[in-house]
Amino acid sequence: MTPNEKPSYEALGVSSQKEDVHSALKNIDQGLYPDAFCKIIPDIALDPAYCSLVHADGAGTKSALAYMMYKETGNLKYFQGIVQDSVVMNVDDVLCVGANSQFLLSNTIGRNKKLISGEIISTIIQAYEHFIHKLQSFGLPISTCGGETADVGDLVRTLIVDSTLVARMKRSDVIHPGNICKGDVIVGFSSFGKSTYEDLPYNSGMGSNGLTLARHGVLNHQYYEKYPECFSPEIDEKWVFFGEHSLHDSVPGTPLTVGEAILSPTRTFTPILMDLFQQDHHQIHTIFHNTGGGQTKCMKFGRGFHYIKDNMFEIPPFFKLIQESSNTPWDEMHRVFNMGHRMEIICAEEYAKDIVIPATRKYGVESKIVGHVELNSDPTKNRLDIINSKGTYNY
Repeated sequence: MTPNEKPSYEALGVSSQKEDVHSALKNIDQGLYPDAFCKIIPDIALDPAYCSLVHADGAGTKSALAYMMYKETGNLKYFQGIVQDSVVMNVDDVLCVGANSQFLLSNTIGRNKKLISGEIISTIIQAYEHFIHKLQSFGLPISTCGGETADVGDLVRTLIVDSTLVARMKRSDVIHPGNICKGDVIVGFSSFGKSTYEDLPYNSGMGSNGLTLARHGVLNHQYYEKYPECFSPEIDEKWVFFGEHSLHDSVPGTPLTVGEAILSPTRTFTPILMDLFQQDHHQIHTIFHNTGGGQTKCMKFGRGFHYIKDNMFEIPPFFKLIQESSNTPWDEMHRVFNMGHRMEIICAEEYAKDIVIPATRKYGVESKIVGHVELNSDPTKNRLDIINSKGTYNY
């Protein structure tokens, strides 16, 4: 790669927006609340006052990094973190629509048996039980329902850790963007730092999105020869581990190594949201989980809104390192990564200041009003402006 050449997320075989997937789904029934963060369907028990949700997601390519760190250190703990990633990517998505009654979770593990041992699988299964118990301690009524472990070495180069979640809730409690009002504020929940309910001393904020770019754009080319099982052979070699760092380099401004920073388990906001749901959460107009699409996630929801984010958190150290190492343009960084806050609540300013922000700080999670909502001049489309220390970005 030449010094001025910039990476393409698509060149790595992935897409932050998944336009082709959304195109394939455009004629599929969108459920009872088409604008909601998750698809909501008629109640499985056929009660007209209730509705049901089925949601599936996983740790993505983060599992390949866990494998690399395990090979480097011999420590199985890195597989425990990707279980949390897989669960949180489901639970926190479903919480966005206000669900807080019984949750049922199943997992699907796909492995290359030649590389992923029974000891690793045992670690992963035990980690599911441990993290589910932790969510239960936050007041979330969630249970595990078993799962499937498949030996699919012809399809999976190392490991896939996915989960599926089923939930049921009252229709009157559904939170969806149809409630957004002009003048509402956007409250961002920090994805980085240290919360009271996380075991690790510091979370980089990485989450479970953009891992392909983070891995290849941060790690240096020594891993091309060392771990050929951790990337697709179809990717042009110049984009495989084209960064500047080793797994064991320190991340400035944090107590983490590069490997630990990329593998920081996705922070759940379950305890905060469960507290808010115990109150009159109808004052919450919508909730966004900034996963696929990063800071542009909000553009997919509602219609005719102009989202303006002009008071975001200072970009955390690890996202700065990703950008510097990979030479990724800042507008693309905002499309791919959460950039420091991964959960957003849209509500009236008074509710934000009096209820939402104090609820986050109870758990050591920083939050603040990061922007506001206006009406777009085109009522059929959404707009987003991001204004921060790196520039102004219009989407």
